[in-house]
Parts: sequence; C-alpha cells; structure tokens
Amino acid sequence: MYRVADSNLRLYLGILRAVQEQARRGRPEAGFRAVERRWSSWRGRAVEPLVRESLELAALDGALPWPDAETVGGWWNRRFDPEVDLVGADQGPVAGSVFFAGSVKWLGGAFDGRDMAALREAAGAVPGFVPGESGLVAASLGGVTADGLDLAWGPGDVVGAWRV
Repeated sequence: MYRVADSNLRLYLGILRAVQEQARRGRPEAGFRAVERRWSSWRGRAVEPLVRESLELAALDGALPWPDAETVGGWWNRRFDPEVDLVGADQGPVAGSVFFAGSVKWLGGAFDGRDMAALREAAGAVPGFVPGESGLVAASLGGVTADGLDLAWGPGDVVGAWRV
C-alpha cells in the first residue's frame, strides 16, 4: 500500500480526476456535483496528517497532558476495521507505551456521544492502549459535545501548535 505525500496529487486522484473526465465529456455539472459529494470526506482525510503533526509538535513542547509522548501516528488492522486516526506513543514505528488514542472528525457536525462510543471501542483494539489509563482525544472542526475526553482540539488548537 502506498501513501501519496503531495496534497495536490491526493486531491487530483481522490476527486479531480473524475471531475476532469466529466468536463472532457461535456458534463461540467456532473463534475461539480462530484466535488460537492466528495469534498467533506476528502477534506477529513486530508487534514489527518496535519492534526497528527500538530499534536506531535504540542507533545514535544510539553503542551499535552502526557509528558512522555513523543510521536503521534495512526493505527488500523489489515481489514481497516477499526481505524484509529490518532495514537500518541513514546516512540515509533513500534510503540513501547501508548498514551492516548483519538479520532479526527473534520465534518460540519460536532464530535458527539456516538462518535465517543465508536472511539472507545476502536481504541481498545490498539495494542498497548489501556482503558482507564490511556487517554482519549478528539480533533473536530464542528466542536465536541461528548463527555469523557481527556483532550479536545479544534481548528485553533491545530493551527496554534505551529506557532512558536
């Protein structure tokens, strides 16, 4: 499996290639509808690496509740079920200790109780995650309405981690 590092190429491969094909066929309206349908999903995936890097910067600056956290990545099994967007650990690529697991919800709605229940279930599958000891984190564009998180980040927090 490959990861495309360039965000413009990811946008092209994820959405714009199909839009270009529709425009080439003389159907620009269909291309526009495709962008409308796929944009929020693509945006959510596109922001995940930025959120991971922001949390990692904050961890290295000592701005997170876990002073020994040094790296932030993601975790999933071979079936991609569950897929945990954020995993804070002491080292990578193989963690010795997992300090937190989390979710990125960069959609219009808030991170709610349903999302929290899904996060708790998925986090339990992460090797090294200890329920009750390891923390739960959410990064959300639409805010957070769920209880039980150890850390909730919004757009200002993500951008703020880059300010020195």
